[in-house]
Amino acid sequence: MDKLIITAALTGAATVPSQSKHIPVTPDQLAEDAERCVEAGAAVIHVHARNPENGMPTGDMDVFGELLQKIKARTDAVVCTTTGGGFNMTPDERVKVVPTWKPELATCNMGSINFALYPVARHYKSEDYQHDWEEQYLLASEDYIFPNTFKGIRTYLEYMDKANTRPEFELYDVGHIYNMAHMIDRGLIKTPVWCQFVMGVLGGIQATIPDLVHMVETANRVIGKENYNWSVIGVGYPQEFELATVGMFMGGHVRVGLEDNLFVRRRQFAKNHELVERMAGIAKEYERELAKPSDVREFLSLKGIENVGY
Repeated sequence: MDKLIITAALTGAATVPSQSKHIPVTPDQLAEDAERCVEAGAAVIHVHARNPENGMPTGDMDVFGELLQKIKARTDAVVCTTTGGGFNMTPDERVKVVPTWKPELATCNMGSINFALYPVARHYKSEDYQHDWEEQYLLASEDYIFPNTFKGIRTYLEYMDKANTRPEFELYDVGHIYNMAHMIDRGLIKTPVWCQFVMGVLGGIQATIPDLVHMVETANRVIGKENYNWSVIGVGYPQEFELATVGMFMGGHVRVGLEDNLFVRRRQFAKNHELVERMAGIAKEYERELAKPSDVREFLSLKGIENVGY
C-alpha cells in the first residue's frame, strides 16, 4: 500500500509513570490520547492497560474493556491490543483480552528474549519515584525473560483465530523471522502476515539503520516479499524517528508513541499526539499520503469495528 500507516502506541508496559507526566494511565487519558493521535494522522492505536490508581501495568479485563469502549466512542481507529502480559502470566492469561473483547488486531510475539528495563533505574533515586512499585519493577527486569515459546505462540494464534482477530506479529530479533517461517511451514500462520520489527529493546536487536536493513533483507529471503507487510518500531530518541523515516523510504510503515520513546525532540518530553504530528510532518514533506483507519481495514482484511466485542 502506498499510503503510510502510522500506529500510535500510547502507554506500553516498559515505562513507569515517574519517567514522564505525559504517560497516559487511566481509560479516560488513553481515550483522549487516542482521539488526538487519530486527528494527527494515526490510523492504528496500540494499547496496554494500567491500574488507574497507581499506573502499574495490569491485565484486568474490566480496565481493558473500559479503555477499549472509550476509545471506540471517540475514534474509528483500528485498535491493536497487547498480549505481552506481565511477570509470571501464562499464555492463556496473556491472551485473555482476545476472547474477552475480540479486537480487530492483537499482538503476537514471535520469540523469547531477555527484556531488560533495569538501566533506566540508574537515572533515578528511590525518592524520585511516584509509586512504590516502580523502582523494583525496573530492577527486577535484570532477571526477566520475556517468554514466547512455540507452544505459547500456537496458543495465541488459536485464540485469535476463534475471535477473528488478526495477529500483528512482533519480531524483536532476526531469529524471530525464522520462528515465523517455521510456524508458516506448520500451517499455523497464514500469509500475507503483518509484522512489527521491534528494535531497540535491551535483549533484542538494536535500533540501527543497518540492523533494520538486515531485518528486511532476511524477511525478504526467508518469508518472501510477497508474503508479508511490515512496520518498524525504534525504541528511544532519536531512534524512533530515524528508523521510521528510513522504514518509510524502504516501503514499510511506522509506529511511534510513548510506549517506545518519551521525547519529541532532544530533551523535550513528548505527548503522544506530538509524536504522531512529527511523523506525519515527515511523511508530508516527502509526499507520502497517510492511511486512514478504513484503508488499514481494507489492506489487512480486518473484520471491522462493528464486529469487535466491546
